[in-house]
Amino acid sequence: MDKKQNVSFGYFRVAAAVPKVKIANPEYNAEQILSMLDEMKKEQPDLIVFPELCLTGYSCGELFVQKSLQDSALAALGSIIDHSKNIDAFIAVGSIANQNQSLYNCAFIIYKGKLLGVVPKIHLPNKNEYYDKRWFVSGRDISQDTLSVLGFDVPFGNLVFSASDDSFTFAAEICEDLWAPVPPSSFLYLNGAELVINLSASNALVAKSDYRRALISQQSARFNGAYLYCSAGVYESTTDYVMDGQAMVAENGTILKESERFERTNQYIVTDIDPEALRAQRIRNASFCESANHFDLSGIRSIIVPFKIKKKTTFKRYIDPAPFVPSSPENKDLRCKEIFAIQTAGLAKRMEHTGIKKAVLGISGGLDSTLAFLVTVKTFELLQLPMNNIIAVTMPGFGTTDTTYQNSLKLIQSFGTTLLDIDIKKSSLLHFEMIGHDPNDLDVTYENVQARERTAILMNLANKHRGLVIGTGDLSELALGWCTYNGDHMSMYAVNNSVPKTLVRHLVRWNANQQEKKIADVLYSIIGTPISPELLPKGADGRIEQKTEDILGPYEVHDFFLFHFIKHGFDTEKILFISKEAFKEKYSDADLEKWLAV
Repeated sequence: MDKKQNVSFGYFRVAAAVPKVKIANPEYNAEQILSMLDEMKKEQPDLIVFPELCLTGYSCGELFVQKSLQDSALAALGSIIDHSKNIDAFIAVGSIANQNQSLYNCAFIIYKGKLLGVVPKIHLPNKNEYYDKRWFVSGRDISQDTLSVLGFDVPFGNLVFSASDDSFTFAAEICEDLWAPVPPSSFLYLNGAELVINLSASNALVAKSDYRRALISQQSARFNGAYLYCSAGVYESTTDYVMDGQAMVAENGTILKESERFERTNQYIVTDIDPEALRAQRIRNASFCESANHFDLSGIRSIIVPFKIKKKTTFKRYIDPAPFVPSSPENKDLRCKEIFAIQTAGLAKRMEHTGIKKAVLGISGGLDSTLAFLVTVKTFELLQLPMNNIIAVTMPGFGTTDTTYQNSLKLIQSFGTTLLDIDIKKSSLLHFEMIGHDPNDLDVTYENVQARERTAILMNLANKHRGLVIGTGDLSELALGWCTYNGDHMSMYAVNNSVPKTLVRHLVRWNANQQEKKIADVLYSIIGTPISPELLPKGADGRIEQKTEDILGPYEVHDFFLFHFIKHGFDTEKILFISKEAFKEKYSDADLEKWLAV
């Protein structure tokens, strides 16, 4: 990203900071926090979150009831509030609060020299190595209370903080609250919070970090929200337990950023959250609005803050260039297996429902028809129907190359399906003559006559043999309109129309890995063939001249555009911005702008 560029688009930048602490030494702990605040200014955060009880240390035990520690914690809090005047960011720190001779474990929310509110911990663990109820009172019954702190009379209880320009809304819960059967954050989300922060001091046990990650991911996904978790580090460790300083940020089920654990220095993570994407998902999720109407949320107060998201000179977020395709090979294989199972289950149900025992489909030697053919073959295996009931038709035209033609023949013959080889060149020339079209004019008519001729053949064969025409077009082609009306966009059952082009290639490759070598070799040859409708004459060397991606642009880019347009409703300006970030190492800005215009 060009450092001179101003990044806007409503991204809300968050930081989770894990400082070194000394138990029962608020002055030292405040110094570490202030040092980190100054260091993080360069990151341009909108919100900075520190761990649970980071001013006192979580492990103080009986020292929590000492007035000297309480007074020292207040003084340390005051130093942070005063220092925050020069920091244009929300700051959340954990400390203790004394209200009516009761101690509360709290998150203190600060902004530009002001204490905005205090959120008490509700669920107090009192088992195994935890004794929270020995010193603290639950904030469960606090509703419309006010807390007097250092001259500030501030809201105390369940609070949601909203920017006055409606750019972002966040709320807080503390450690064990997330682990409860019904976390407080559930109601905070329903009350409008787009981000929930968790100030934590959770100990390290074998595999516990994986469990935390699952909790955080799931909570953010369930409420189409973001979740920031920040836990105390190794300097909190006692003879009873060790803490690991795990910090992470999740957005709608995806972990955006995670810290290293067991670090022995001050550390922080920074990432950008996308409120626009979260709001788009909530609008689509009717259950979210319905749930909000089913619960009494009157005990949650909204705090409006005169805040505006800053424009940044950097971008702190990974943008996946292939959002439809899992990055890890293991997940990719699992996803392909699941998608293929969905495709076959859908076709099997349609054939059972109609009572039809035969299928008709055109095989071009390209990726889409190959995947449709493989789905049909698997479906016939599941239904225990004879393979020769699959009528696979090759229909070479003016642009068909020897490579795709031979691959079609080999593929059809490898599975013992019925092969029909019907050359459409003569019938297409006759059609040109009938409508008065010059066959030397290689325009859209020249192309579409061939596509419609093939569809007519398939439809008529289906009538003749009482079979279903299996459609081969994929989601990307349909979304772009890259198909022929009354031609290849028609079928009796389309098995690929929910599969984007970027996934089709992986599905065919996954299938190749399940097949014997003879079939796998054919499938790998098809994978390596340029994407083309093969409607224009082939080159003098017999190779494909008409390459789809030369005309439209790369399918991986179009699938990226379509994902963010359809799923998030982003406008073209924002889609262009994130595409430049995702493909900055591969495509020029000018090319991305050109392809987005398509």
